[in-house]
Amino acid sequence: MSSFVVEGGLRLSGTVATSGNKNEALPVIAAAMVCGDTVTLSNVPDIGDVRSMLSIASYLGAKVSEIKDGTLTINVPGCPSSILPLEMSSAIRGSILFASALLVRAGRAVIPQPGGDTIGRRRLDTHFLVFKALGAKLTMRHARTSNPSSAVLYILEAKKGLIGADICLDEASVTATENAIIAASGARGKTTIVNAASEPHVQGLCRFLQSAGVGIEGVGSNVLTVHGAGTFGGVRHCIGSDYIETGSFIGLAAATRSELTITNVDIQYMKMILFQYARLGVRVAADAKRRTITVPRRQSMKTREDLGSAIPKIDDNIWPAFPADLMSIMIVVATQVNGTTLLHEKMFESRMFFVDKLIAMGAHIVICDPHRAVVTGPSPLVGATISSPDIRAGMALLIAACAANGTTRIHNIEQIDRGYEHIDKRLTSLGARITRDVDRRRNSQTGGK
Repeated sequence: MSSFVVEGGLRLSGTVATSGNKNEALPVIAAAMVCGDTVTLSNVPDIGDVRSMLSIASYLGAKVSEIKDGTLTINVPGCPSSILPLEMSSAIRGSILFASALLVRAGRAVIPQPGGDTIGRRRLDTHFLVFKALGAKLTMRHARTSNPSSAVLYILEAKKGLIGADICLDEASVTATENAIIAASGARGKTTIVNAASEPHVQGLCRFLQSAGVGIEGVGSNVLTVHGAGTFGGVRHCIGSDYIETGSFIGLAAATRSELTITNVDIQYMKMILFQYARLGVRVAADAKRRTITVPRRQSMKTREDLGSAIPKIDDNIWPAFPADLMSIMIVVATQVNGTTLLHEKMFESRMFFVDKLIAMGAHIVICDPHRAVVTGPSPLVGATISSPDIRAGMALLIAACAANGTTRIHNIEQIDRGYEHIDKRLTSLGARITRDVDRRRNSQTGGK
């Protein structure tokens, strides 16, 4: 395990580029498995979750190149294996996205319980409702493993292929929508998906499949019509900008009272994020043509009360509302704002548990229940020894460490590396003091692997 040692309390400055959208790259990598010719992807973030998905694709039989300057190629010359690797798949939530691609390409998929962030229950029911609606049969059995969390194997079979259907998702799950789109792309006939998720990364997956020859109507809405394709051609596709990372950098600038310019920004996807930051007294200058956002150093950093001098509430919801993945960062920013804010995380019952670490750093936060927290600021933060529980909370804690006085050590930074590319080097280039401390004892015991 490695850790970050952060000397906080410094003003940052400079320009930082937003990476490619992790949440688009993962389903596109899975969807590449249905293509009969070479897929070339650009603007791919070189992060832990992407490397995990590429490793699974390679295990299944794909020829995968190294990521070079954000570009890679994927080619599946023959019928891929239908059995996902147990250990690899149980380490990443996105592994379930291979289920649809394997059903299309191999007619069968054996998938273990996927892994991912421990932010609460993340049900799989919607995925299997989709597959059953398209004609796949599901059986379950227990695998022989010492890890109880990955003991269940889901066996999906569609020996005669998938057949288009009218599907109404019981929740607007992003990954279930992505599985539905990929599966419907290879099904015979037309599929209608109602209550579909419409996040930017879902739209990116649709554009990828359209480039491969799939007809998709309603992109960006919650009703999609997919016309299944008999064959899939090669594709050149550029992964969209990661609006969550852009939002993270805005939070970094605000919490540290720094002036930063963020490039490679899709301004069209930032409207609700910028609206909620403005409610905390954080305003930016956005330039859609140059694809930049500049966060000035001087900010009011004061909550904008609701009508009747009511405490403002910031809550998350499905797109195009404020994204749940930025709630952790917003909580940190709220600790540095003059006023009281209620933050309501509706989607995951464990995402807010990380605030205990902020309280240990001096934040004034009251946890109302697993979904709501009241933050009163500004609170001077002080360095502490803490641990990153998941990707987004890890980035939030790194921002808090940069804003805090003194030294902070953050353990379990592999979680941050899963979603943010070379984040220590990028923040160091802005003036932060971050050292990556590798546990050499563990390396010596494992041969440096």
